[in-house]
Amino acid sequence: MKTKNAVLLFTAAFIWGTAFVAQSVGMEYLGPFGFNGIRNFVGSLALLPCIFLLNKINRRSEAVEQNEQQRDRKVLWIGGICCGLCLFVASTLQQVGMQYTSVGKCGFITAFYIVLVPVFGIFLKKKVGWKVWMAVALAVVGLYFLCITDGFSLGKGDIYIFLCAVVYTMHILVIDHFAPKTDNVKMSCIQFMVVGVLSVPFMLILETVTLDAVIKTAGPILYAGVMSSGVAYTVQIIGQKGMNPAVASLILSLESSISVLSGWVLLGQTLSVREGIGCVLMFVAIILAQIPTKNTERKCIDNCVEI
Repeated sequence: MKTKNAVLLFTAAFIWGTAFVAQSVGMEYLGPFGFNGIRNFVGSLALLPCIFLLNKINRRSEAVEQNEQQRDRKVLWIGGICCGLCLFVASTLQQVGMQYTSVGKCGFITAFYIVLVPVFGIFLKKKVGWKVWMAVALAVVGLYFLCITDGFSLGKGDIYIFLCAVVYTMHILVIDHFAPKTDNVKMSCIQFMVVGVLSVPFMLILETVTLDAVIKTAGPILYAGVMSSGVAYTVQIIGQKGMNPAVASLILSLESSISVLSGWVLLGQTLSVREGIGCVLMFVAIILAQIPTKNTERKCIDNCVEI
């Protein structure tokens, strides 16, 4: 596994974990569809200058560029639309489920994709080593200590959140399929545009959005749009390229630990011993998942010899 990929995925988890304050403040003035729609439009627009600059830097002969564009354009749009659909459905299910369950249970059940990704991967012929399964089990225990404080029981909201975890699993696997085949930044831009477009009808029908509310949430929207959407989700797509999706999901699940730690450091919130144990178990799980096996070391040696 490439260290660069792990760092990129950790960056995404760090941004998502620290973006909780911006999202919670924004939701005081805007409904979920309004906030998600606007932030994803901002995220999509924020990537346009990046795409323009990258095209300038990587510019090649017109003949080669035209051939590649014709071949990759279909894959790019299919990948972007599929990612956008998954992201829209997952975020919508999460918003609905949060109305009927606690924040702690929401965080725990949402992060259950760390179990679902390797399980789904079995049916897609993705190999998952025993160390990854051990790391998954350890991470689940860590998440339980981190998120569940008042006992655990299932209700209507929990079912919505579990379905959200299933769709997030699909999102990770869709990225794993398309990321090696197309331009990751462009696919991310299309993904955000799809989420924004799908959010607009629900925003107009179910919510009331005023210019005053948008102005009051300009700061949170810009942070959530540029950093949480534009940067973090793009970094996720680039970081997942060539990485085992099971390991990628473990690193991304650090979002829960980082959100608790950021609340403790930045907002002065209390960090209990139980939550501290949960954070430690999560980090140990990530380290365990990244320890190379003998097969991995053998492949690295073979690749070095070939080079």
